[in-house]
Amino acid sequence: MSTAQLVVQHLPYLRRYARALTGSQVAGDAYVAATLETLVNEPETLGRSTNVKADLFRVFTRIWNSLSVNGHSEHVQHDLPAEVRLGQITPLPRQAFLLSCLEGFSEEDAGVILDVDVAKVRDLVDEAGRELAADMATEILIIEDEPLIAMDLEALVEGLGHNVIGVARTRTEAIKIASESKRPGLILADIQLADGSSGLDAVNDLLKTFEVPVIFITAYPERFLTGERPEPAFLIAKPFQPANVSAVISQALFFQQSARRREARSA
Repeated sequence: MSTAQLVVQHLPYLRRYARALTGSQVAGDAYVAATLETLVNEPETLGRSTNVKADLFRVFTRIWNSLSVNGHSEHVQHDLPAEVRLGQITPLPRQAFLLSCLEGFSEEDAGVILDVDVAKVRDLVDEAGRELAADMATEILIIEDEPLIAMDLEALVEGLGHNVIGVARTRTEAIKIASESKRPGLILADIQLADGSSGLDAVNDLLKTFEVPVIFITAYPERFLTGERPEPAFLIAKPFQPANVSAVISQALFFQQSARRREARSA
């Protein structure tokens, strides 16, 4: 398989990672586009290791950190799209956390991507875990039609300190639970539900009355990472690892809290 084909193969997962970092499809895809432009202009940046995926993420990380405005940054390139110039850039600990827990990179590969040693990767992941776990407990609605997966998700999120307000198997059940219970602070939703209804449709119905972060769970994430339509910012692939779910929940709630702080300051 050629290098270009390998890049295409790994691109959906780079886009997932970029969205988790930015909390947005538009902003995440803008970073990925900048990465691809760099690869076209500097093809020698790939192939420095035997792991093309790690090389791809390393180029992305170089661009991401070069645009940082969090106090230890380089010059921000204002000729890139406006959505790239975020007001707050995810710091190194959360990058290490997501590379390890969401994308499944080894400590060695995460170190290559971030240009740090393995000991530093471990320190960064530990730091991020402490940071993201602080003051983020919320009410969660689970929309999942497979009982065993629903039980696993419920146990997992409760183990993280959250409260599950209900588990829905269909679009109708999801709307009923949301209307009869305390409003959720986050939704975990499967896309294909038991009665043939769609988790996407259920979420769209719910978001007409309130706004909360949503994490979609699917066995086919690549189908929703094409760039051809509005897509989920937060996506978990089945079968999932508990660390994946923990990482994405933490990121989703982090962005929600950051948005609330900005709204409070501007009020």
